[in-house]
This record gives sequence, C-alpha cells and structure tokens, in this order.
Amino acid sequence: MKTTTKSRIAALLLVFAAAGSAHAGILDDDEARKAIIDLRAKVDALARDMNARIDAKADKTQALDFINQNERTLAQIADLRGQIEVLANEVATVQKRQRELYADLDERLKKLEPREVTIDGQTAEVDVTEQKNYDAAMAMFKSGDYDAAAAALTDFVRRYPTSGYAANAQYWLGNAYYAARDYKKAIAAQRDVVANYADSAKAPDALLNIASSYTELKDKKNARKALQDLVDKYPDSTAAQAAADRLKTLK
Repeated sequence: MKTTTKSRIAALLLVFAAAGSAHAGILDDDEARKAIIDLRAKVDALARDMNARIDAKADKTQALDFINQNERTLAQIADLRGQIEVLANEVATVQKRQRELYADLDERLKKLEPREVTIDGQTAEVDVTEQKNYDAAMAMFKSGDYDAAAAALTDFVRRYPTSGYAANAQYWLGNAYYAARDYKKAIAAQRDVVANYADSAKAPDALLNIASSYTELKDKKNARKALQDLVDKYPDSTAAQAAADRLKTLK
C-alpha cells in the first residue's frame, strides 16, 4: 500500500513539473523559475505530509496487528491455562483414587495376612482362609450336623496338617463320629490325635474319648487300657483325673 501511494506521488510530481514547464512558456524566465520553485516546494511538502500520513497509518496498522496478535496470544495462554487446570484436577483426582486404592489394597492385604491366635494356651499364626474353614466346620458341629462337620473337619486336616488348629480339628472329628455313634471311626480319629499331636492339649481328651468309644462298643478291656494310658502319659491333666475315677468303676 505504501509503495503504491508513493508511486502516485511521483506521478503527481511529474504532472506538476510538466505544468511548471508550460507556465514557463507564458511567464518570463524569473517568474517561471520562481513559480516552479514554489510549486516544487508545495509538492515536496505535500509528499512529505502524505508520506508521514502513510507511515503513521502503517505504524497504526502494525500496532493494531500487534494488539490483535497479542490478544490472540493471551487468549491462547488463557485456554492453555484452562487446560492445565483441568489436567491438574484430573491428576489430583487420579492420585487421590490411587491413594484410596492403595489404602484399600493394603487393608485387604492386612486382612489376608496370617494372624496370631491363642489355641489351648499356645500361640499360632493362622491365615484368614484357614480360620474361616475351621470356624465353618465347628459351626456345623455345634449345629448338630455331624456328618457335614466330619466331612469339613476331615478336609481341614488334609489341607492344613501343620495348622495350629489341626489337633483340635482332628479331635473334634473324633467327637463328630462319636456323636453320630460311629464309634470305630471315632476311635481311629482320636488315635490320630494321640499319634500325630501328642503334645497337644487335646491328646489327653482324645484318649478319654477312645475309652468312651470302647465302652459304647462293650469293649471294657480296651476301654481300661485307654484310661490307663491316659493316666500314665498325662498324669497332671484334668482328663487323667477323670480316667482314674472311671478306672475305679470299670470292672
């Protein structure tokens, strides 16, 4: 735009110059020279004014362009800041969910970790599934469902032979058979207690149960033997005192 306008000014200068030459033919030399000088001065002044206006207009245009570009940049920055804020909120939400997830997972893992329990005065570590299965089997026994209890206790001993509850499970298995009047199985189950868990607090009671099972089978000889074994092996137990009393009456 600026170049085109200056070209027009140059053309005007040529026109004015031509006009000046024409007047020179009419006027005398001094007057012609003076008119040309004045005309050229006016043209130069006009050119300077027009150029100044063009430059000023160009500066303003550039300023407007800069302002518009600056406004667009500020708008982009504001948009980016909005996106950053959204992302920051999303990250914070994800981090919060992760913390909650980790806390929940840690809590779940803690629940699955073995717990220390006291069984007949002895401490033992028992995991959650182990405890759950034992409690379920004992609940069946207490409800009077001896067949189901026997099956559950048998499965427990098979799955957890070294469990702190293993001796108890084996002992209550013998009691489940005894309650179901299957005395031979009761004797076999209680013999496993004596053989495999001799140091258990349930071993003396297992011998007493064996004697009771033999008594039910009318086998007094083996009943007396079981009672005597009990007195000999576990003399300080409560079961031994009961065995001694029975031996006095068992003829």
